[in-house]
Amino acid sequence: MNEDRVPNLPLVTTIREKCRTCYTCVRECPAKAIQILDGQASVIQTRCIGCGNCVTVCSQNAKQVLSGIEDTERLLAGSAPVAAIVAPSYPAEFTETDTSGLVAALREIGFVSVHEVAFGADLVAAEYARLLAEGDERWVSTSCPAVVSYVRKYHPDLLESLAPIVSPMIATARALHAENGHRRKLVFVGPCIAKKGEARYEQFEGEVEATLTYVEFRAMLAARGVELPAPGGDDDFDPPRGSLGALFPISRGLLQAAELNEDLLSGDIVSADGRSNLADAVTEFEDGDTEARLLDILCCEGCIMGAGFSCEAPVFKRRADVSRETRLRQVSFDHAAWEAAMAAHAGLDLSRTYAAYDQRFDDMPGADELREILARMNKTTPEDELDCGACGYESCRDHAVAIWQGLAEVEMCLPYSVEQLRRTIDELQESHRSLESTKEALVKSERLASMGQLAAGIAHEVNNPLGILLLHANLLLEGCENDPAVAGDVKLIVAQANRCKKIISGLLNFARQSRVVRQPTDLAALVNEVLRTLPVDDGIDIHVDDRLGDPVAELDADQIVQVLTNLLTNAQHAMPAGGRIDVTVDGTEESVMIIVADTGTGIADEHLDKLFSPFFTTKQVGKGTGLGLAVSHGIVKMHRGQISVESNADAARGPTGTTFTIVLPRFETETMAPASLQEITEG
Repeated sequence: MNEDRVPNLPLVTTIREKCRTCYTCVRECPAKAIQILDGQASVIQTRCIGCGNCVTVCSQNAKQVLSGIEDTERLLAGSAPVAAIVAPSYPAEFTETDTSGLVAALREIGFVSVHEVAFGADLVAAEYARLLAEGDERWVSTSCPAVVSYVRKYHPDLLESLAPIVSPMIATARALHAENGHRRKLVFVGPCIAKKGEARYEQFEGEVEATLTYVEFRAMLAARGVELPAPGGDDDFDPPRGSLGALFPISRGLLQAAELNEDLLSGDIVSADGRSNLADAVTEFEDGDTEARLLDILCCEGCIMGAGFSCEAPVFKRRADVSRETRLRQVSFDHAAWEAAMAAHAGLDLSRTYAAYDQRFDDMPGADELREILARMNKTTPEDELDCGACGYESCRDHAVAIWQGLAEVEMCLPYSVEQLRRTIDELQESHRSLESTKEALVKSERLASMGQLAAGIAHEVNNPLGILLLHANLLLEGCENDPAVAGDVKLIVAQANRCKKIISGLLNFARQSRVVRQPTDLAALVNEVLRTLPVDDGIDIHVDDRLGDPVAELDADQIVQVLTNLLTNAQHAMPAGGRIDVTVDGTEESVMIIVADTGTGIADEHLDKLFSPFFTTKQVGKGTGLGLAVSHGIVKMHRGQISVESNADAARGPTGTTFTIVLPRFETETMAPASLQEITEG
């Protein structure tokens, strides 16, 4: 029968909730059957060879093996007798008992007989000895179903070199069926996940009905409350019993069972095992780089390292356990009965056929495509290709090819992810700084809003009686012009009342409810007009630097005049011994900028944060109310602009002076509704 159909079984699946996308399974999969999609690893069933490496290396237990427990339970509950056939690697798993205890436990859960696959391995070993003795063909051993699957999917040109011999599991099944007929159902118990797929091949239909890993067998024992008996019982495997076939799970065990010598001088036989050697050994055998007539190869480091083990003992401990049990059994082994059984099954059909199931990709990316993918991973030069292997691929170019093939994602590249993370951190830090700035502005706005409400209340309550007081003081002054002593006192009253009125006027300006009335304004002309009407103290030079290409901006001219007057007046007060004031007007298509810089005494660092707070002033008592900059700040904010200050009051650090910078939108947009100072401060 041709092996024209491969069962597309989900031998291994990923539990998405447990997968941490460490890419270890990608690295350990010899068939590259792991696909990363949206940050999640999944097994591509058509590419999977069932080696179980991904199961073994997954520290999160995110890989789930196709269970054979349900099929076994169904068989045990049926009317047909069920026999167990046990892989010869069992001594490395069930170290708490011996052969007798294992057989007793299998019988207790319902198996009518228990047989060892070691006998099938003996039959297979004899067949390999015969195959090599008959001709000069070159062969790849086929005892490992994962190796067979790997060749069929990724090296189909080697199909004719696959030894046409069944595995020990199938050989044992055929021997038992030859003795008992097919009425007795067989369940394989062993460490191999690939056996689950092998048992479902079309040409092996009816040979083995179910397969259990050691992990699953222990789960069945636990579910039934059955404990493995202590060593020293009388139970043993049912015949036919195996001999040196029990060494098959150890690397080169086939060679010893078949009495074949791996002669390093002749190179006729080459043994290899493990994921890293699988691809290289098969490729070199196909390319003719080795003269071997037999490539004895196992996908794991011997079946003793199969993914179906529950124990975590190291490889040499497992090897020793299998060797010791085989050696002990050989002491009392019935060689005559074994030879009779081997003779009885000498004519047993152990042949099989193979059909290609090509899973190679049809095309590969060209140089341009590869370069584009590498560029997406920030690898634009050969030096950028670190080949660190963190993505699960041996090189950056292998990773890029996998991306082209749809198996991988750019984000799997660790240096790329680190760089993206660094950028994200920078963006978060910038966002944090912006939030801190906004928070500080909100705190200031809350203070301004509170002061505005307070100022409005004070202004309205005090302004009227102050006006009456000032009126009667002026009348009194007119009536006592002839009495110099009284007139002097009254003049003092009038002067102080006028000062109070000026303070109240400042409060009203600070708390006013007026809105910005934007009109097209020539900003350069507006600055010159302010300078023309502003009184300038002796010893002070004012210079204007007009850099505006287009001087027109939509502004509230009266309010901007108030801001400029305040800044220029403050600058003069900061230069009692004279100095220079530079006024610069500049802008872009979207905004205009006014810079007022003086060479005065500067503002101390500890005062800068409080500069726009109401009633804060560095001037002497009677020289200022501390409301000018607060009002200017409010006007700028009502224009949806920004005002900032830089100052140096320490001559040791360089020239002293203060620079105010105002940036205003050139035009009012549809979303830029006019706002009052109260709305700005409350918002």
